[in-house]
Amino acid sequence: MAEGKAGGAERKRLADNNEHRVFWKKWGPYLSERQWGTVREDYSENGTAWEDFPHDHARSRAYRWGEDGIAGISDINQDLCFALALWNGQDEILKERLFGLTGNEGNHGEDVKELYYYLDNTPTHSYMKYLYKYPHERFPYEELRAENRRRSKTEPEYELLDTGLFDHNAYFDVFVEYAKREFDDMFIKIAVFNRGAEAAEITVLPTLWFRNTWSFGKIKKKPSIREIPAGGNVRALRAEHETLGRTFLFGQSADDVLFTENETNYERLFGVNNPSPRTKDAFHSIIVHGQPPNPPDSKEGTKAAFVYRLTVPAGGDRTIWLRFAAQNSEDDPFHDTEAVLKARLSEADAFYAPFVPPGAGPDAALVQRQAFAGLLWSKQYYNYEIETWLRGDPGQPRPPESRKRGRNADWPYLFNRDVISMPDKWEYPWYATWDLAFHCVSLALIDPHDAKRQLILFLREWYMHPNGQLPAYEWALGDVNPPVHAWACLRVYEIEREMTGRGDVAFLKRTFHKLLLNFTWWVNRKDLEGRNIFQGGFLGLDNIGIFDRSRPLPTGGHLEQADATGWMAMYALNMMVIALEIAATDPAYEDVASKFFEHFAHIAEAFNSWGGEDRVRLWNEEDGFFYDAVHSDDGRSIELKIRSLVGIIPLYAVAVMDSSILTKFPGFAKRLRWFRENRKALDKSLVVEEISGVETILFSLLKRDHLARILKRVLDEKEFLAPGGIRSLSKEHRDRPFSLSLPGGRFSIPYEPGESTSSLFGGNSNWRGPIWMPTNYLLIESLKLFGHYFGDSFQVECPTGSGQTAELGEVARRLAHRLCSIFFEDDKGRRPIHGRETRYADDPYFRNLVLFYEHFHGDTCRGIGASHQTGWTALIANLIKETG
Repeated sequence: MAEGKAGGAERKRLADNNEHRVFWKKWGPYLSERQWGTVREDYSENGTAWEDFPHDHARSRAYRWGEDGIAGISDINQDLCFALALWNGQDEILKERLFGLTGNEGNHGEDVKELYYYLDNTPTHSYMKYLYKYPHERFPYEELRAENRRRSKTEPEYELLDTGLFDHNAYFDVFVEYAKREFDDMFIKIAVFNRGAEAAEITVLPTLWFRNTWSFGKIKKKPSIREIPAGGNVRALRAEHETLGRTFLFGQSADDVLFTENETNYERLFGVNNPSPRTKDAFHSIIVHGQPPNPPDSKEGTKAAFVYRLTVPAGGDRTIWLRFAAQNSEDDPFHDTEAVLKARLSEADAFYAPFVPPGAGPDAALVQRQAFAGLLWSKQYYNYEIETWLRGDPGQPRPPESRKRGRNADWPYLFNRDVISMPDKWEYPWYATWDLAFHCVSLALIDPHDAKRQLILFLREWYMHPNGQLPAYEWALGDVNPPVHAWACLRVYEIEREMTGRGDVAFLKRTFHKLLLNFTWWVNRKDLEGRNIFQGGFLGLDNIGIFDRSRPLPTGGHLEQADATGWMAMYALNMMVIALEIAATDPAYEDVASKFFEHFAHIAEAFNSWGGEDRVRLWNEEDGFFYDAVHSDDGRSIELKIRSLVGIIPLYAVAVMDSSILTKFPGFAKRLRWFRENRKALDKSLVVEEISGVETILFSLLKRDHLARILKRVLDEKEFLAPGGIRSLSKEHRDRPFSLSLPGGRFSIPYEPGESTSSLFGGNSNWRGPIWMPTNYLLIESLKLFGHYFGDSFQVECPTGSGQTAELGEVARRLAHRLCSIFFEDDKGRRPIHGRETRYADDPYFRNLVLFYEHFHGDTCRGIGASHQTGWTALIANLIKETG
């Protein structure tokens, strides 16, 4: 009973926030972990974002569009920020932000070079916990740059653990916990543990600062932070802002308080005089170089920090308590710290307990909890207003004229200023639309209101282009991501209905109309010949092809894409199902459901019969697989016989509906029967199984024999089936890479199970062999639907050649278990995600720390790419809940 009440406490906070009674989400982990090197901050002539605003500038240059920090928080408008700064007595700079390499510095693209972990978080951010590991010795900035620069793309990345700094435990574990007393009142506990064999010194600077909006004309009055009197061993700061009002930060037993301004140090960066002697990087000079504050008696600024100079004994720890509140405290502000912290942690435990299925075990619970934590820590305030970015701000240098013809110039309507789920707040501190769709499916388990908010947001007129296209990501808003937004809206609706017993039809209606615009954009822009065979470019799969699918082809002409056509068939089915769901309460939607069924049928018909004397079909009968085909300008058709995920995506276009729809929607049923019988008479491809005398109806892009033949390859361990899921490229290409000779040269694609050796799309993601969570998740969902329809009447060998058969629902379950096994401990305590790094199994201070990578090695399941992509990789939490 007590656990239920405790879990209900967080649910009540969510309800109070969602119904606008109490603004529990006003403060949260909305601070980015990297603002430098982003497109928003790039005002260069040639759009060289990484070089225009490098890490070396970040401590000295005021940002325009956002802020970054370690274990930080901000309000939802990011006017006021709080984060941690550290100094180990050895580094040449304070550790104010996480360090990593840009795409041009690393041998495998962008890569954060730090050890940090998201340990816990609740949807209202009432309790949060973060861990940062900081070495005693000098942080190896230049060594990491130089060694990665030296290495080729065939060599692994050189990581922080490879430097040896952590080999003898000579480091600090810095834990940061937040516990809210009220929505605008929270305790902050900073616990510093010395894991080394000798005492070590560390300076901790809990830092409060205002985002610089005054220099860009966004507010009229410059805000201020000043010290005010406080009793006993407490020191207090009061922050005042014209719209945010007053906020207070209390520090227990601080050694000192420092003040400066969040202003650019022009002298250091550009060799010109500073308008103000106090600049953003002043604390570096004061703490690291021992320079006195300027002026020495300053008690006010727009950036302030408490200073704690700690000597931490070997194996010992020191604790710092802070309180962040909207009200001043006349009494002891720290009288109930431990009680509040303990209560919020207990409530978080109770809130998450129901998501772990019975028998799943403590390790599954740990992985799921940290997946949810990462998903919530990765929420970020994101501000990008294209028209202002193109034009420039009053009183600031004008952007170069080339900007008006360059990146994102055709998206002047885009106006982003919201808290959004990021793929990774360091390596991808900008949204990607198809990533976000998967984030929301995981988020729907714990906070369906926010999942719906974000899906709606990207369909709003200040995100969506007037022509109906959704923005891709800030590096190229006009790129094309797979159209999975409708699927996400439907899944979020279904998840919430399953949890609450109520389906939010108003949400479906609200999204449906905007999705209709986007669907129309696809039909008008990505079906070049109007034949229901689609293009789309790279479609989020980066280097999966032999050449960049988003650029003009070396053959000329255009690419007929099996994956783009599969995505569009899936889109049409999703829209059909949504329309029928709405039609249950609004009959006007029945007709449009028929429209989307017919659109799906036309795509399926073209997909299965596409070809002719001058063309090749996308389906290869000999291989039993779908391939892309080049349709050249001179009319030739070239089949690209690459066995990749491109040929599996058509499986995603599947829906199973109860036959009761035939009586519930007679108009839809009549159209369904007519269309099926008419197509049968014309010897067209059938896309609907028998629709009378059965309990369910199957809508599928694939014929039954096509499904069986594709699955034979998918479940073959010599091809797609890996220990941890389905590879993105068949292992068959390890010994037989696909190659093609063209006038422009020879193009080939080999099986690469790990890091990419190609520079396409920056080279830090690879679709030529590794396992990817989102595409595996969609395959599992599709196999469940096929299994639900066929039952025991359709069985396949699993694995292929094993002699063991299983129905498709069981195949889906086995694939889910393989994906889960990537994260779970084996009998030696090792998790495949950590690869050969044994300290995650052998070291008690690393043992229960889980990383959520962008993708996974196709043979070993080692994590690859972004190490904190608890965006779509948070889908592991769904799999744990769904499969046990």
